[in-house]
Amino acid sequence: MDGRVNEGASGSGQSGLGPRGSLVMSLTLALLLGMLSLLVMFPAAEHLRSLRGGERADATLHTSGSCMIGQCRVEFEAGGRTVVADLPTGSGGGKQSAGAALTVRYQADDPQVVAREADVGGGGAALFAWISGGAAGLFLVLAGIAAIFLVRERRSKRFRRSV
Repeated sequence: MDGRVNEGASGSGQSGLGPRGSLVMSLTLALLLGMLSLLVMFPAAEHLRSLRGGERADATLHTSGSCMIGQCRVEFEAGGRTVVADLPTGSGGGKQSAGAALTVRYQADDPQVVAREADVGGGGAALFAWISGGAAGLFLVLAGIAAIFLVRERRSKRFRRSV
């Protein structure tokens, strides 16, 4: 105990990413969350809404999983034949177990395009799109703050050198 503060393994006295690392990390997260929102979730919400007027059928959850990311399958009768189709990204109902009964809407000309009737409003996917878009905005603000700290750090180094 020589009175020094724990300087960590590197002995530099710094912990965390620092302003430059924070800037890069924040910009990366903002980009990824923005892409998730714009390229995945908003189109998923529109796709779900497009099935509002589709044919209605009673179905059984064939494969349960994480329905929000499109890992659930349903089995139903369409045009006299049994169809097993994937639920689209943005679907709810992931907490239901395989064999659960539900109602679906599907396109008459392509029964593989299907969604749970409870999801055809697109609300869950749209909400997730807005949340991920808001998080992207938050990380852009954090990147701006990190950029300000970088500029101030450079100015203070220049000032110390000139004095």
